Amino acid sequence: MKYNTKILSTDNVLLKNIGVIDPLKIDEYVAKGGYEALKKALKMDRKEIIDTVSDSGLRGRGGANFPTGRKWMFTYNAKADQKYLIINADEGEPGTIKDRILMEGDPQQLIEGMVITAYAIGASKGFIYVRGEYRDSIKTLRKAIAQAEEKGYLGNNILKSGFSFDISVAEGGGAYICGEETALIDSIEGKRGEPRLKPPYPPVEGLFKKPTIVNNVETIANVPHIITKGSEWFRKIGAACSPGTKLFMLSGDVNEPGIVETPLNISFTEVIEKFGKGAKDGEIKFAQIGGSSGNIFTPEMLNKVWTYERCCEFKVSYGTGSIFVCNDSRNIVEHLLTVAEFFEHESCGKCTPCREGTHRVREILEKFAFGEGTVSDLELLKELCLVMKKSPICGLGQACINPVLDAIEHYKSEILAN
Repeated sequence: MKYNTKILSTDNVLLKNIGVIDPLKIDEYVAKGGYEALKKALKMDRKEIIDTVSDSGLRGRGGANFPTGRKWMFTYNAKADQKYLIINADEGEPGTIKDRILMEGDPQQLIEGMVITAYAIGASKGFIYVRGEYRDSIKTLRKAIAQAEEKGYLGNNILKSGFSFDISVAEGGGAYICGEETALIDSIEGKRGEPRLKPPYPPVEGLFKKPTIVNNVETIANVPHIITKGSEWFRKIGAACSPGTKLFMLSGDVNEPGIVETPLNISFTEVIEKFGKGAKDGEIKFAQIGGSSGNIFTPEMLNKVWTYERCCEFKVSYGTGSIFVCNDSRNIVEHLLTVAEFFEHESCGKCTPCREGTHRVREILEKFAFGEGTVSDLELLKELCLVMKKSPICGLGQACINPVLDAIEHYKSEILAN
């Protein structure tokens, strides 16, 4: 790999081949057991595959955390002459590079997972929608797809099973909003990427109004392992209610930045201390989890184990899995203003609450940054954020105010004293 990202964990599932095999040599992937899962899956009933994934407890690893098998069932049951599978690799969330590492370091793992998924839901065409700046990912995937076709793992009559499936790589244009699944679908269709009103949802009516599954790279990379080793194996990893491993990216004020694969039975403090060698140049003041729209976790919160169920209970999220550590030298207002400027720029402008709301959030935070903010300004900011949390049509507008609301709750006195 050409990028400087260190893998900090050792007992890995999804990352085990990274740096071990040549990603452009399919035979090395096969020698490590690659495509054995596909051979097994093609002999299984399609519903049996979906049941296996459902029983495993696999949830979407792109931020929504929706049960993967349940999502597949909607498309499996849909009646249509054409179904699609789309991989959301539009990794535009700051601090997030897990999908890039999987695509560039072990692309056949993703392709194998896609073929199994497509077979299960009855899709004959797939797309990998890649962030346009990921030039190496795009080149690697296209070469890997060609090799898989040459070996008979992809294309017409895969492994003489009678099942055919093709994959194309679609390049994003640099719009953060296209990480939202319906905006992504519009982009593939050649339209301006803007979120659609839902329902209908993509599993029933998605790309070209056909049933479409949209899953994250990390989610689908788990599929070959679940098919090979079984749902019980997957459920034994990590917390009983949140099985499997999760990829996290450590960055910010941490001594050892990099990527971590760990079961979900460990606190963020343990992740930072065990893998990142602790906070750099001071004590941890807070960490933002899951990208710029992610929640702000205080040191006390970081000490807890956050399963999916616990996240749901407290209305927080892993998001994309990034862990941005901030030491006690960081100014909370400056951090929030940077985030607000990002979202003001990335709002697609389709709905008023997000288009105007992101602008006003940035304006109010600027007042505090220049020492001009008042108590009434803070009350107005909170009221604005609560409106935005409920009224925009997509997750960008609904989630971009998460760090602001968290900061008001936990660091109100610092904001007012700025």
